[in-house]
Amino acid sequence: MSDAVRVLVADDQALLRGSFRVLIEDEPGFVVVGEADTGRRAVELARLTAPDVVLMDVRMPELDGIEATRRICGSPETAKVRVLMLTMFDLDLYVYAALRAGASGFLLKDTPPSDLLSAIRVVAAGDGLLAPSVTRRLIAEFARSHEPVGPFGGRMADVTGREREVLVLVARGLSNAEIAQRLRVSLATVKTHVSHLLTKLDARDRTQLVIAAYESGLVSRRTGSIS
Repeated sequence: MSDAVRVLVADDQALLRGSFRVLIEDEPGFVVVGEADTGRRAVELARLTAPDVVLMDVRMPELDGIEATRRICGSPETAKVRVLMLTMFDLDLYVYAALRAGASGFLLKDTPPSDLLSAIRVVAAGDGLLAPSVTRRLIAEFARSHEPVGPFGGRMADVTGREREVLVLVARGLSNAEIAQRLRVSLATVKTHVSHLLTKLDARDRTQLVIAAYESGLVSRRTGSIS
């Protein structure tokens, strides 16, 4: 099981933690390395167990899920740990804050078990944009009510014209294959552009690229097009 996906479950409800553990450990190639009932404990266990993915409830005692995520993603010790947020509502204000804090994506708590397992696989593989239509809708919703101010604006100077085109398509939820088809370039070329964007914008994954597109003002908050 050395190559198994290592998961840390963080939720203040024991019943849910137990249900997640059973579901995850029944799936070949997965192992639960710990359970946390508070945000503070989640941060501690992330350091101790070095999981690939943390399933993090948004609302946690002691430290909420957002602050716990910020500490996990912002610490050199746990910088490679991916956080998958869990929430009851798909337009929860806290979710947007969590994505900005470094979370790789989010899921609703009533997500079908097979989708949850697929999401963990996606996040563990480093591909952060889950349910693109929902994620884009959430980000666009809050972008409409906030001026595009964030850490990404000043980094756009180094992004080339072609990379901006790719970034806009990423923000619209297109996959690499769909972007390649739209721009009539090879899949390898798109992957290279995405890799360069991640580096230039200091973004952890595709989720943060979407946020960068909105917060920099590159993508119109109203239409989802280039502004």
